[in-house]
Amino acid sequence: MTVSSVAAGTPVEVYADADQLGEALAREILDGLAATPSHRRYLLGCPGGRSLRSTYQALARLVPADADLSRLVIVMMDEYVLESANGPRRIDPRAHCSCAGFAEREIVGPINAAVPRGRGILPEHVWGPDPADPPVYDRRIEVAGGVDLFLAASGAGDGHVAFVGPGGDIFGRTSLLDLGEQTRRDNMATFPDFASLGDVPRLGVSVGLGTIIALSRAVAMVLVGGAKRASAARITAAADFDPAWPATFIHRCPQPRILLDAAAAGSVRPQPARLDAEG
Repeated sequence: MTVSSVAAGTPVEVYADADQLGEALAREILDGLAATPSHRRYLLGCPGGRSLRSTYQALARLVPADADLSRLVIVMMDEYVLESANGPRRIDPRAHCSCAGFAEREIVGPINAAVPRGRGILPEHVWGPDPADPPVYDRRIEVAGGVDLFLAASGAGDGHVAFVGPGGDIFGRTSLLDLGEQTRRDNMATFPDFASLGDVPRLGVSVGLGTIIALSRAVAMVLVGGAKRASAARITAAADFDPAWPATFIHRCPQPRILLDAAAAGSVRPQPARLDAEG
């Protein structure tokens, strides 16, 4: 791993590949959970999709068999929403593109399979925003003491974070959002069972950029694979938040870091940390 900083002072970590990145981040999460006082829960902010897949797989592989994960809370970022006669509702969790379904299939299920029954992540500790009352999600996170580590990812084509697309408010909180066309196109790669753009829902409920900034202790922006190279270049070149590329919000986050594998890093190279970023 190599470490550098961008103009905004945000550290950049570059790993040989997605597996190495995922293993390092998984060990950090497990160490953070172990160091959390027994009376407190450890909240982990999680996106669905490709960028964190190697991290989730490493968590399931590296979690000690005697670990007690009952204090680990999975805070999912977003969910697709459908309109109904009774108002907006979450998409069926059994759907291939459901973020709740992703959490069960790719995070909770594999991790819980690695520990004894009764010591895994509790069903009530898998959280997601409710389209019927989006603001309650922020209040729930705040009452719980905030997210210990929020993992974030960037859309390849427009820099979206969760469902927050270009033009998103840096102070925005959890809300219902109309999904931009490029965000929907990006998500066809995230969920390849979409047959066409017309199959991708147009509405979602999502944490806001302000939710993550205000309610997290630390935030890691993770980009892996060559498809994320342009996004990585744009994020690391930014001196501050650029609303045209929402993932640049990382420069406003508490304890921000940018984690890249070599394929995403491309021409991003280590450079000396700015002295004014150290204080």
